[in-house]
Amino acid sequence: MDQVWYLFKAVVLGVVEGITEFLPISSTAHLLILGDWIGFDSGQFKVYEIVIQLGSILAVMWLYRQRLREVIVGTFTGNRTEQRFTMNLIIAFLPAAVIGLLLINQINQLLDGKFMVYAFTLVLGGIIMLWVERRPSMAKHTTLQEHELAHQTRNLEDITWKQALVVGFAQCLAMIPGTSRSGATIISGMMAGIHRKTATEFSFFLAMPTMIAATCLSLYKHGGELSQSNLLAVVLGFIAAYVSALVVVRALMRFLSNASYRPFGWYRIVFGIIVALWAWNQVA
Repeated sequence: MDQVWYLFKAVVLGVVEGITEFLPISSTAHLLILGDWIGFDSGQFKVYEIVIQLGSILAVMWLYRQRLREVIVGTFTGNRTEQRFTMNLIIAFLPAAVIGLLLINQINQLLDGKFMVYAFTLVLGGIIMLWVERRPSMAKHTTLQEHELAHQTRNLEDITWKQALVVGFAQCLAMIPGTSRSGATIISGMMAGIHRKTATEFSFFLAMPTMIAATCLSLYKHGGELSQSNLLAVVLGFIAAYVSALVVVRALMRFLSNASYRPFGWYRIVFGIIVALWAWNQVA
């Protein structure tokens, strides 16, 4: 019975990873905090987290497989539009790749596992999200606002290298626990003049090289910790993350056709306050 309950927890966390990885609410914060709340101990939690994140990113690659194929083929066959898009992805990828290699260990040692840090970044990110969504250029009522909306970048192919660089540096903020990689890249893209839905899709594409590189690096460091004793939990978590990510990404793109990120901003604030109260109670 204990083994069944243990595997059930692994599946629950896999679902949570798939749901939260591409929403701007910090998947890492949810995994660590929920894992602590329900008492989940994989024995090698870092490896478990790495593998289920890979499940999430493979789900997005599957959903965008046709567009991904067009980008790859177009880049190698001289299609200028696809080559520019690929170059923008490289520009956006490099800041986090370089800064991550240099500083990620120090950041983890300083901040990782400190729930008050998660609480602070969750609330701060929520406030920034609400502020961005309240800007005049996000509204649709006045002639001036309509003019600003008309000048937003609405196609992935039209994103400039400067906008890509802004998103790339913002992605570095995701190294701070609780920030959210998707949240940082989407909101920074919107602030740089990219339409909400286009910024979200660019964040998805940027996640592919970023998360695959991070997964490979993490597996290189921690892969030896994986054992047969909890291999089934890792596999079930991977499948759960893959399936739930498929559902969430589709739903998110439909949601953004008629709505904003404001609900996620409020969710971050409420969740951050709950985490702060819980962490304070643990210390008291």
